[in-house]
Amino acid sequence: MPLPLIIGGIAAVAGVAGVGTGIHGGVKMKEANDTMKLAQSKQERAVALFNKKNDETTTLMDDIGTQELEILSSFDDFSDIIEKIQGRPEFKAYKRGGINLPEYEAEELKKISAGAGLLLGGVGGAAAGTAGGFAAAGATTSAVMALGTASTGTAISTLTGAAATNATLAALGGGSIAAGGGGMALGTAVLGGATLGVGLLVGGIIFNVTGCKLSNKAGEAYLQAKRTENEVNTIVAYFNELTEAATAFKESLTKVESIYRKYLNIINHIVNFNGKTQWEDFTEKEKLATENVILLAGLMYTMCQVKLVLKQGADEINKVNKDAVDDVIGDANVVLNDITDVA
Repeated sequence: MPLPLIIGGIAAVAGVAGVGTGIHGGVKMKEANDTMKLAQSKQERAVALFNKKNDETTTLMDDIGTQELEILSSFDDFSDIIEKIQGRPEFKAYKRGGINLPEYEAEELKKISAGAGLLLGGVGGAAAGTAGGFAAAGATTSAVMALGTASTGTAISTLTGAAATNATLAALGGGSIAAGGGGMALGTAVLGGATLGVGLLVGGIIFNVTGCKLSNKAGEAYLQAKRTENEVNTIVAYFNELTEAATAFKESLTKVESIYRKYLNIINHIVNFNGKTQWEDFTEKEKLATENVILLAGLMYTMCQVKLVLKQGADEINKVNKDAVDDVIGDANVVLNDITDVA
């Protein structure tokens, strides 16, 4: 066979092989591109789902935290009304069927109310999740108790302006730095959500989700997107569980608060509008109404101490404290059923 024909044959075969290789390479490139698009889509859907559920849960928890602070801040007016009633009996702690509610103590309630009012003003401009962080940790009552007195020993409720703000921040930080606390800087961090807030609601795992970036390699990108999707599914399941428990808790707390405020209005009318301040002048219904409002105040005080979330390790998702939530809701139902309606 002449050499030109041989060379031409070889060239033709090489050309066919080249076309085949090109087609194969093109298919591979298309597959890689499709995989990257799929990974990107999976990642974006997961992050969008996380952000949606995170916003919903944080809003709910912030509502609960704010509600608790509003309830506690009302105790000042409540105790002022009760203190005007002369010759009243000692209102003992409520103990029945394993339920223990605190006895009425005016000074403690006033401290709680003062701290709650200041804290309520502070969380208004704080990061999302801060109020919810207090509620999640059951820290609302302990936080406001810490706010009752400045590091100087002066009652914060008697301070005004910058002095009140500075004392509040220092109290949130555990007291003045000179006294061994974290001072205003730590207090500011608390209200900024650095110590509480969303991180406390969810746990360390939250930070592994939104910061995940896809690699340039299609296979690695898909695996990363899949990991993000799995983590988000775990967090969303937690969010759903927390939302269910928190919603039930909020409904119970709201029911108790509604009845409490109804009786508080009744007692306020008796004392401040009718001018009746002698216990012996109260009718049986008025006495029952007074006992009811004191009992309900103690119930709400107890409910505000419930930890809705149990914090786990730095790399673990937190746990919903479902047993405690179910218990306090059950206790609230028992107390409400035990109250004689005199309204």
